Amino acid sequence: MKLFALSFCLSIAFLLQAQVKTGSLLWKYTTQDKIVTSPRIDSNHIYYGSDDGSFYCNALSDGRLLWKFSTGKPIRSSAIVADGKVFFGCEDGFVYALDAQQGTLRWKFATKGERNYDLWDYYRSSPAFYKGLLYIGSGDGHVYAINAGTGKEVWRFATGGIVHADPVISNDTLFVGSFDGNFYALHAGTGKLIWKFKTIGDRFFPKGEIQKAALVTKDAVYFGSRDYNIYALNKQTGVGLWNMKEQGSWIIATPLEKNSKLFFGTSDTHAFYSLNNFYGELQWKSPLPLRSYNSPVAYDSLIITGCYDGFLYGLGEKGGKIAWLFQTDGSKKNYSTVFDSTGHFRRDFSIYGDDAATKASEAKILNLGSILSTPAIRNGVIYFGSTDGSLYAVRIAGN
Repeated sequence: MKLFALSFCLSIAFLLQAQVKTGSLLWKYTTQDKIVTSPRIDSNHIYYGSDDGSFYCNALSDGRLLWKFSTGKPIRSSAIVADGKVFFGCEDGFVYALDAQQGTLRWKFATKGERNYDLWDYYRSSPAFYKGLLYIGSGDGHVYAINAGTGKEVWRFATGGIVHADPVISNDTLFVGSFDGNFYALHAGTGKLIWKFKTIGDRFFPKGEIQKAALVTKDAVYFGSRDYNIYALNKQTGVGLWNMKEQGSWIIATPLEKNSKLFFGTSDTHAFYSLNNFYGELQWKSPLPLRSYNSPVAYDSLIITGCYDGFLYGLGEKGGKIAWLFQTDGSKKNYSTVFDSTGHFRRDFSIYGDDAATKASEAKILNLGSILSTPAIRNGVIYFGSTDGSLYAVRIAGN
């Protein structure tokens, strides 16, 4: 792993001195703790939650705070805005509905409680809105359908594990994965099971946990697993179309599809992939210095992904060459705690060890201003949260 990171980081040191464009900071707003949620944009507002226990609404133009709502517990569920309300889940086990303009509480719904799976279980299920219903997964193992107007439960479906993946709705079908290693297709109106698919599993991760949302397209469903696989399923039947195993690495990120290609990052192999979506054939593979859990976004010919080293990387869609960069302030401040002056891992730094050492290393990584948040793009500006506690607005076209 260190040799892999070395070869990449030396090239980054070169890129920073070469003709690679960098984004320009327009504004940032700093909260009191990590932001792992993905921002949601509605009209002239941007909405997001923080680990500091507050949910924020900022002006899109300049980042000034318009309102915030305190839950008292970390918010790792990304919001959705619909029907004049903003909805999100919270670590206190409640699903909240706030007035989108004022930030006042409209209702809150009690699940049976949230829980954390392990050190790398950073995300919580983010709600989906469809035909007046709100759908969300929970650490209690259920998928819930809630009346978005009243906050009353319509149905619930029990899986065999934590559900921290986001539900995705398509043609009256809800698609969602669970930490039990099953991927489910449910009838959106009734919660009735249509089909389910069990991941293969791996010697060290036999459950094949599914941590994040699937990409659902016209005819297929794509998702990653902790059993090192990315899967493509028939959308109607749940039958496998293909799978690719990334030896030695979870695939957490929800893929992006563009021009019949899939784009996604990996965990421990520190790589970024482009695959043909029909056969799963490799188009290109580029190294990254650390994990990439967020979902990439497209801007012109760039595929932009966030990394745990605190950089946004813009890779060329066709060849995967890095053409654009932006570094968070947390990364600028703390980069030397993980990487040495030549850009590879310090000799006294190891990602994994015993439980205490692994936890300490993970804390150092998150101090780099890691980007777990999936960015939002509007009018040439990219918005994203960071574990340095800040929400950034960055003009993509740079020097």
